[in-house]
Amino acid sequence: MRGLALRALWLLAAWLAPALAHAADEAVWRLLQGGGQVVLIRHALTTPGVGDPEGMTLSDCTTQRNLSDQGRAHARTLGDALRTRRVPVGEVLSSPWCRCIETSKLVLGRDPVIEPSLGNLFGRPERSDAQVADLRPRVSRQPAEGNTVMFSHGSTILALTGVSPDTSEMVVLTPSGDGRFALAGRLRVRP
Repeated sequence: MRGLALRALWLLAAWLAPALAHAADEAVWRLLQGGGQVVLIRHALTTPGVGDPEGMTLSDCTTQRNLSDQGRAHARTLGDALRTRRVPVGEVLSSPWCRCIETSKLVLGRDPVIEPSLGNLFGRPERSDAQVADLRPRVSRQPAEGNTVMFSHGSTILALTGVSPDTSEMVVLTPSGDGRFALAGRLRVRP
């Protein structure tokens, strides 16, 4: 009898989980629609590999790992979702890496302001503390209008928030000033 009860609870939990996740997602979308948030977006899917090729330079996109066609399509889907949901966008910032800049243009249709503190920390642990310290005041600042949207890398978002996002995933922060913020939620838009 006990096994049957546990199985019934497990089935109930499995049935409720998607509904609860959907409700949580809807709450984060409503928060974004109201503005005042900081949205960290990991760049879209890239060509296979980890890190950048030896000899990579920021001024030459051909020396970097760049977006794949699938990544470009996913970035456009994310942009469509933001527009459909009428999410107001104010300031747009990007890592200087080409894959972040291209993701930004595909998602929002405009050139971002380049922000070095959003740069890739992968393979650069010696930069982590200083870079996160530079980034923290930016993400804790209340947007002047809409939501501030920042395009970065998984390693950088992880170092700042403790969240390891998927490609094209949004990590939504509610800024509190003085280097503080609260994690409001995460959103994934499926291609």
